[in-house]
Amino acid sequence: MASAAPVIRVGYIPVLGSSALFVIDGKGWAKEAGLDLQLVRFTSGPQAIQALVSGRIDAYVAGVLPLLQARGHGVDVKVLATGAIEELAVVARGPLAAGLDISQPGGLTHEALQERFSHFKAVVGRNPKIAAQPQGSVPDTVLRYWLKEESGIAPDTVDIVGIDIDAAQQAFLADAVDAAVLREPALTIIRNRVPEARILATGHDLMPDQPGSVFAVLHPDAPDRAAWKSKLTTLFVKATELLASHPEEAAPYVTSALGDGLMKPALIESALKASARDFVSDPTRIEAGVKILQDFEVSQGLLHNAIPVDSLFDTVTWRQGVQ
Repeated sequence: MASAAPVIRVGYIPVLGSSALFVIDGKGWAKEAGLDLQLVRFTSGPQAIQALVSGRIDAYVAGVLPLLQARGHGVDVKVLATGAIEELAVVARGPLAAGLDISQPGGLTHEALQERFSHFKAVVGRNPKIAAQPQGSVPDTVLRYWLKEESGIAPDTVDIVGIDIDAAQQAFLADAVDAAVLREPALTIIRNRVPEARILATGHDLMPDQPGSVFAVLHPDAPDRAAWKSKLTTLFVKATELLASHPEEAAPYVTSALGDGLMKPALIESALKASARDFVSDPTRIEAGVKILQDFEVSQGLLHNAIPVDSLFDTVTWRQGVQ
């Protein structure tokens, strides 16, 4: 009698960086490999990490920084692959976006950014409001790092609103905030619904090789993980390569997972094509960025202690997956 396929509960957040999961599931690769993949949706990385730490999920595809906090508290979790890099961008509207060239997103000098923020306050009479995700999430930390360390903009001159992913998108669409830190497909949705919106900072502007979504496993060396850890990593790498090289082939599976009947397939395909270069599975690409962001979180009191960043990554399993 054949043994039952191991059940793998994978938490994810509904962004394009999670697309490798949707490809694996949609194409039936997991079943072909003898795996029972169960996808569990969350609205932020910190929310997903709580489920991971409590053992309600076995693996995680979301932001990397909450994993540092978990390891700092003794949780045995490791990153086996990345899903995407440079996902996050800052999109603005109204006075904060006025005069920006739609054909040349981002690329502003520090002086130009400082002038833009100062001009906004002088004209509107208040600090600009920027929606991100909760403190401890990658969007929140990357935004704070970019403002303070990269752009020289004092934190007390900006009001950061920490809400979940869907709420941040809706707040921007409703003109309740002046800017938001968002990823695809939200950026493509906004370009279609808010023609005057402009990219204030691209993912590369925020940080070259900006750490994005990662594939991580709880207790990766436990005996019960041996039945699926390498198989699923190999599939994750394969799916990421497909997204980078043939996004149109992946589009139906991503649309099924993220569309909710509200987003047209053409819109998802457009978002995937715009992001194709950012689908990267190599975890070594983000190690330097993770260390920079961890040091920043420690300096800001958002993280109590730094951990050796290389201890967070299992590059051996990834290398086996690309062979």
